[in-house]
Amino acid sequence: MGLLKIYKFFLHGVLKLAGISPKKIEIQPGTVVNFWVPTQITTKPAVVFLHGFAFDGILTWQFQALALAKHYSVYVPDFVFFGNSITDKSERSVEFQAECIAKGLKKLGVQKCTLVGFSYGGMVGFKMAEIYPELVHSMVVTCSTMALTESISKARLHRLGFNSWPDFLLPDSVQGVETLVQLASHSFPKFPNFIYKEILEGICKYRREKVELLKALVISDEEFTVPSYHQRIHVLWGKNDKIFEVENGQYLQQQIGEKASVEYIENSGHIVQLERPFKYNSCLNKILPSLSSS
Repeated sequence: MGLLKIYKFFLHGVLKLAGISPKKIEIQPGTVVNFWVPTQITTKPAVVFLHGFAFDGILTWQFQALALAKHYSVYVPDFVFFGNSITDKSERSVEFQAECIAKGLKKLGVQKCTLVGFSYGGMVGFKMAEIYPELVHSMVVTCSTMALTESISKARLHRLGFNSWPDFLLPDSVQGVETLVQLASHSFPKFPNFIYKEILEGICKYRREKVELLKALVISDEEFTVPSYHQRIHVLWGKNDKIFEVENGQYLQQQIGEKASVEYIENSGHIVQLERPFKYNSCLNKILPSLSSS
């Protein structure tokens, strides 16, 4: 058993001690979504964490789930083709992911929640807020965009030095994984190669389907219009993000308008919640009560 698998085994044990357990929800025949959910029914405000494209939900949000479980009903889903979520449908759109999460939450009895969406999860979160305004009460968005339009996609890839998103996000070598981690972080230490190899194994799971997800993610500029969101949205960004720089956070705030607030975390890159978890959690602990009560 590899080191990452051992770590996940212990992490899952700690999460269960904190009152969060995995539960598979059948969304429709052939589609099953794995959620980490409160072990006991509570009346605490619901917070749903939506992960990015590299790791599953609980690896992405491990520090936040553990820190917030005492005061919130924490839900951490795996998107379809990540972690233990799967579908036999051919649908690959952001809308499909949004529908699966929303339907799963409703089956779990969640009537109203705050979404915390990171990168790909932010895009899914925006779509959920648009389609299910009665479910999504407010949002925290980290290092993301409303939609990955062709112009945004082209500019990001050019800056990163890649021809396509699969080339960057779905590497096929240990070197590619190391490059991905370094570009996603501000000052992560270099890991031993066997760690990158284990990460690569996880990335390769459902690789063909993930390539299709990335293809479906990019939409034409003409296809996208800025929705009118009724939700309060807090933009929380890594100041040194190399994938979506701070200008993207400022632009996102302008797109949302007066219902948006913005905050930057120093000395952190794209994966700010993993790189500076204590600071990120401190920001969440300040903003969530105001979002929940507004």
